[in-house]
Amino acid sequence: MQHLLNITDLSTQDIDRLIATAEDIMQNPEKYRDACRYKKLATLFFEPSTRTRLSFESAMMELGGNVLGFSEANSSSTAKGESVGDTVRTVSCYADIIAMRHPKEGAPYAAIQTAQVPVINAGDGGHNHPTQTLTDLLTIHRERGSLENFTIGLCGDLKFGRTVHSLVAALSRYQGVKMVFISPPELRIPDYIITNVLEPAGISYVQTESLEEAMPQLDILYVTRVQRERFFNEADYIRLKDTYIVDPDKLIHAKSSLVIMHPLPRVNEITPEVDQDPRARYFQQVAYGKYIRMALILDMLGIHL
Repeated sequence: MQHLLNITDLSTQDIDRLIATAEDIMQNPEKYRDACRYKKLATLFFEPSTRTRLSFESAMMELGGNVLGFSEANSSSTAKGESVGDTVRTVSCYADIIAMRHPKEGAPYAAIQTAQVPVINAGDGGHNHPTQTLTDLLTIHRERGSLENFTIGLCGDLKFGRTVHSLVAALSRYQGVKMVFISPPELRIPDYIITNVLEPAGISYVQTESLEEAMPQLDILYVTRVQRERFFNEADYIRLKDTYIVDPDKLIHAKSSLVIMHPLPRVNEITPEVDQDPRARYFQQVAYGKYIRMALILDMLGIHL
């Protein structure tokens, strides 16, 4: 593939191939140790990030490659007024592949107009986050053995949550997936996702404000934080930020096989006590992110072992 901007740029066959490669990397790390020797990844992060940026950098280093880039807009010539297009065209002269995060929706589409190397969207505003979705899909596959026939509850900020939007788009292509959207009315899943994604795919879904009522039927609970940076009104953020807090009491009626996921960072929506629950898989989810990004970098650079 030339670029990855949206999870729907990948077919289910592409996703299966990436998952298979990631699992092979986990089992045979030495085989991939020098796969990207002399290759360079540029991480252009116009928005703060911990997991995604470091995951990409760690992935490239474990493949034997090198990394360059910046971690905030003020560290780049954007602070002088340079356009995203010019920045990407310039960096294309130095790197073999680019991972880019930007606070504005659609910025990666501007980037690929001038890019001379493959571009990976590492998150654009509240729009898409395809590599987090690949991480989520690998986690589900590892924990359940399949991407079919389960009920997933998506809880929290479903309006601005780009991880949720991308995951819904991906899972809508698999058989037997049922979705439960758990949020306050102000943060419901956008109508365009229901109209353009869920209904055409015939996905079974319900919307509810009650986590307690939804919990017993869930095979997967995907928790998201209420994102202060997406709000225009601080008062609205303060009013909604503590709507859902997952603690041991909330899990009393959950399935013993439940998989608890979170794209992180968390604030207080999952209490630290839950970390000891064997059903909590969000830190393992972080680890899986490195391996799926390794698989993606190899695929986009056309390196097949």
